[in-house]
Amino acid sequence: MMNKRIAFIAALMMGSLFANAQRVGSSPEYIKALTAQWKGERFADGRPKVSDAILARLKSISLEEAWGVLSNKGYANQFEGDWMIINQDSAMVGRVVTAQYMPSRPDLITVVQEQGKAEGRGQQGGTNSWPIDILTDGDVYVADGYGKVADGTLIGDNLGNSIYAKSRRGVIFYGSVRDVEGLSEIKGFNGWIKASDPSYIKQMMLTTINAPIRVGRATVLPGDIVLAKKYGVVFIPAYLVEDLVLTSEVTKLRDEFGHQRLREKKYLAGQIDSKWTDDIKKDFLNWINHYPGKLPMTKKELDDYLKERNY
Repeated sequence: MMNKRIAFIAALMMGSLFANAQRVGSSPEYIKALTAQWKGERFADGRPKVSDAILARLKSISLEEAWGVLSNKGYANQFEGDWMIINQDSAMVGRVVTAQYMPSRPDLITVVQEQGKAEGRGQQGGTNSWPIDILTDGDVYVADGYGKVADGTLIGDNLGNSIYAKSRRGVIFYGSVRDVEGLSEIKGFNGWIKASDPSYIKQMMLTTINAPIRVGRATVLPGDIVLAKKYGVVFIPAYLVEDLVLTSEVTKLRDEFGHQRLREKKYLAGQIDSKWTDDIKKDFLNWINHYPGKLPMTKKELDDYLKERNY
């Protein structure tokens, strides 16, 4: 009887240990706490569900415009440059899924594998497939591979095909990949990586999924929105992305107006490049009302924005 009681207590203690263990994948509650300023719809995993329409508009925003808005909001550490890009002429936007990798350590690998099993993660193949398993349409797989190149290749073309099938996007790795030739042949897939190497992943382990990570100069949270272009990558907090898009779109219109008026010699450069007079503001609004193309935002969005800004 005593042995059964001891066994029962031990089982309870083990169950409590796993219940309170550090998860491989962050809980929805933790992700919600990390992204508490987002007030909109969320995915089941807790990540903000920024609309596809906003993502589509973001794709035409320049890195400088996005960086400028973030910098003005106090976000100075959201950009990383100096990438090898698999398809250089293609931009990519999407909702971030993060993964953290570290050099292998046997005792920690055991804990990660046991916890992954408790979370229902696949037990065949390497743990580097676990972040891929949870991807959905519109996600971008972002990983800190701590810059490892040889024996640090997080994916090859097989996993690349799986990533694209699930997300219709690609990857951003502070690390390396293999089979770049094969990856480049996956139509629609793209990758921002630090290097390529023919080796397989070795002496490297996954530690977390959807936790905060560092990507070079940038701090990245799960659910961030990434804007990846030819000359770098910007990671945008979800709660700021809609305002960032609209602000950047208005900036582009202001620049277009200013450049046109300077070519027409209607104003001096100093007039356009400083706070506008009331006459220039009126001219700009009239120019907007007769804009020859399709505005990137609705007229109501633009009117509401301009009412709140002293430009």
